[in-house]
Amino acid sequence: MRNTSTRSPRPSLPARPTRVATRPLAGVAALALVAGLAAATAGPASATGRPPAPVPTPVTRAAIDPALVAGRGADLGFVEQEAENGVTNGTVIGPDRTAYTLPAEASGRTAVKLTPGQYVEVRLPKAANAITVRYALPDAPAGGGLTAPLDVTVGGGARRTMTLTSQYSWLYNQYPFTNDPGAGLLHPDWWITECGCVPAATTPTPTVSTPFRPMHFYDEQRLLLGRTYPAGQTLRLTVPKGSRAAWTVVDLVDSELVAPPKVRLKAANVLLFGADPTGRKDSADALDKAIAFAQRHDLPVYVPPGTYQVNRHIVVDDVTIEGAGSWYTVFQGREVALSTPAPDGSVHTGVGFYGKDAAQGGSHGVHLSGFAIRGDVRERIDTDQVNGVGGAMSDSTIDGLYIQHTKVGLWFDGPMSGTTVQNTMVVDQIADGLNFHTGVTGSTVRNSVFRNTGDDGLAMWSEHTADAGNTFDHDTVQTPTLANGIAIYGGTDTTVSANLVADPVREGSGLHAGSRFGAEPFTGYLRFTDNTTVRAGTYELNWNIGLGSLWMYALERSIDADVQVVGDHFLDSTYNALMLVTDWPVKDLYSITNVHFTDLRVDGTGTSVLSARTAGSATFTNVDARNVGAVGINNCGSFHFTPAGSEFSVLDGGGNDGGGTTGPWFAPWELPNTITCDDRPPVVTPPPPSAW
Repeated sequence: MRNTSTRSPRPSLPARPTRVATRPLAGVAALALVAGLAAATAGPASATGRPPAPVPTPVTRAAIDPALVAGRGADLGFVEQEAENGVTNGTVIGPDRTAYTLPAEASGRTAVKLTPGQYVEVRLPKAANAITVRYALPDAPAGGGLTAPLDVTVGGGARRTMTLTSQYSWLYNQYPFTNDPGAGLLHPDWWITECGCVPAATTPTPTVSTPFRPMHFYDEQRLLLGRTYPAGQTLRLTVPKGSRAAWTVVDLVDSELVAPPKVRLKAANVLLFGADPTGRKDSADALDKAIAFAQRHDLPVYVPPGTYQVNRHIVVDDVTIEGAGSWYTVFQGREVALSTPAPDGSVHTGVGFYGKDAAQGGSHGVHLSGFAIRGDVRERIDTDQVNGVGGAMSDSTIDGLYIQHTKVGLWFDGPMSGTTVQNTMVVDQIADGLNFHTGVTGSTVRNSVFRNTGDDGLAMWSEHTADAGNTFDHDTVQTPTLANGIAIYGGTDTTVSANLVADPVREGSGLHAGSRFGAEPFTGYLRFTDNTTVRAGTYELNWNIGLGSLWMYALERSIDADVQVVGDHFLDSTYNALMLVTDWPVKDLYSITNVHFTDLRVDGTGTSVLSARTAGSATFTNVDARNVGAVGINNCGSFHFTPAGSEFSVLDGGGNDGGGTTGPWFAPWELPNTITCDDRPPVVTPPPPSAW
């Protein structure tokens, strides 16, 4: 297979010299939602003297009131409840948005920490027969993780025990990271913020404390409850007193009513070809035989309930593979070291469904649905092809998969066209959630969830050959631990619409457009339409500044395509809602122009609505803002501070209203190019978002 060359974030020089130390920013919890719902539902005691009915645990989406994100993001049938909104005798941690902390990587930047003997409980909002628990455990002292139990009861009934693990968590150090908490700097020749220097070029050589930059703390686990419990039942999660884990953090619980297993009678049933549903025997060869038979007889391949051991790629072309549902049919694989590196540079292989290499014509007519892929990837090696779905697949569909513990959930290497990914959940990845890489055209990702990725949640990367005519629509991206929620690197006629992005942690934004990583230029149009970001805009470690919830970045060329940002909502932005920046070494070479912001709502910023650190211009029409923490427009231009004003012009299309602590955000005195540059303004924590 073709090499998966995920992008190295080797730092460049800071955007401009450091002048003021960055103030740390504590996160904002949407705890007002809890109080509001409690007041609305508890009520006084009845006339008979009976106590009021128990207060239901609030349902959230991305740790926020669902009404604030209605119609945006994915709907996969589960309901989310944050642990901190439940009842517990443990400790609520957070809110905190400081990278390398447990609260920062939690949904909503808040979670519950339990020690042995403690519990957290929520009341089921709907009938459910299955739950997903997102959690964190400590690492083992020397790395590698540990396992520990978590007891589950519903309505005080029979106890079930989940075996949690941190074997897929806990990365440390600089890119591409290590599992060793005691490791020294991987790249002493890189500039680091901690000393504001290049350690190898500094005398005396600075030392860094270990573990250095711990991250990627969380994992999740699913459990079928064995029966359906009605709404209102109490779901309790308890850490047994004998647990070997000093603590267990519970972030959230998803509950749902899973349909019975799907049965396909007229199909090539893999059991007839020797597949083992107990997982004791490797089933890869049996799958190959079933696929070959199905192709000859024009049948789908059916995989009944079970766990099937698969430790290599299953190459697919012109075939339909259906499972009984992702809760029932699971392909589980080990990461296998290769005796010699593969031609593409891989040193491992593992479970994955791959189209043929694009250089060989790629695959066509592949349809994968109704199963889970669970890998065994615990370290980031960018040359490894250990993704859940990979290769080139044209005119294909990926529907209803659950992908966990692979490097990238779905990485497509084009040229390829006409593929749809939908109703799919990708969690706990070492790198991206999904990437359309190199010449992917006319393809769509919709109604899918990407949570706890180690790089961009969703990306289009036009390396060498432009992607074109692609869409990310009605997807949810939560807690990418590095980089962006949704990132577009070059390409033509791209649409990003009706998505929900929450809680990026480090060196990225909710929505990103970047001329970087060798991408082809942006041409035609780029549309960010009707998206919502929540608690987005992170601290950029290499530059020592805060980013915008939407971040446009001209590094390798100018951005001058028709960029339309329409109908988006930016809620509780950690720093700026919008940021346009050209990297410091090339600030006099490149610019950002032809950008149009229309019908936006900005509810809460730690600093400004707009931070402009580039030459160029943008038009603003009907952009309403409130709870803005600093001057509305932080206009630095390209930092020449000429008598004629900034090199960036803010153009008034009318209807721009609201503001914050310094008055109207779009004040006339700021227009069109008044220099209002404050390199690192103080952060003002806004109140939680509310109905507009």
